[in-house]
Amino acid sequence: MTASSGAAASGDPQRTTVHLLRHGEVHNPEHVLYGRLPGFHLSALGRRMADLAAEHLADHDIVHVASSPLERAQETAAPLAAGHGLEVHLEPRVVEAENAFEGLPVAGGKGLLRHPRLWPRMLNPLRPSWGEPYTRLVERMRDAVVDARAAARGHEAVVVSHQAPIWMIRLATEGRSLVHNPARRQCSLASLTSLTFLGDELLSLEYSEPAASLLPQAQKGAGA
Repeated sequence: MTASSGAAASGDPQRTTVHLLRHGEVHNPEHVLYGRLPGFHLSALGRRMADLAAEHLADHDIVHVASSPLERAQETAAPLAAGHGLEVHLEPRVVEAENAFEGLPVAGGKGLLRHPRLWPRMLNPLRPSWGEPYTRLVERMRDAVVDARAAARGHEAVVVSHQAPIWMIRLATEGRSLVHNPARRQCSLASLTSLTFLGDELLSLEYSEPAASLLPQAQKGAGA
C-alpha cells in the first residue's frame, strides 16, 4: 500500500476512502499510561470530540465503521455509526500498541526514572524495546485498512484506532522511517488520517482535526 502517481491507470475506476479516526480524550485522572487496560472511557470532553468527528463526516458516503475493541474507541465510533445507521464492527487489528509501561503514571514519558526495573525496556527506541515492534504495528494496520477498503469499495469507511497504530501506518505509507519521536506525532485526539484509493492504489493521504477547537482543553501528556 504505497502512493502511486499512476493510480488512474490501474483499470479500476472505483474511488474508496478509509478514514483512520483517533479516539477522543479519555477520563484519566491518575495520568497513567492506560494502553490496552480495560475500563478507560471517554471523558465528557472526549464525547464532545467524538460528536464533532461525527458531524464532520455526517455528509460523507460512509458505509462501513470499524473500531478497536477498547472502550474509548467504541465510544468514539458510536455517534458516527448512529448518524449513518450503521453497526460498529470490532477490529482487533487496530487495537492500541502493546506497552511495558501500561498502568503506570508515566503518560507522556514522565516518571519513568522512578521505576528502575523498567530502565532496560528503554534501551532501544528503534524496536522499540518497551513494546510492540513498529513493523508489527504496520503489518496489522495495513491488513485492517485493506479489509476496510474492500468492505467500502467505491464508498468510504471509518476505522477508529489509536495514536501509535495510526501514526505508524502513516509513516509506512509515506515511505518514511518508522523510528520517530512520539512527542512529534501528527495525530491529535479525534483527528482523521484519510487514505483515498483508486482501485487498490493509494491516490492521496490527508490529515484533518475536526475537534481542533477542543484540543486546548484536553489533558496534557495523556492519551494514546
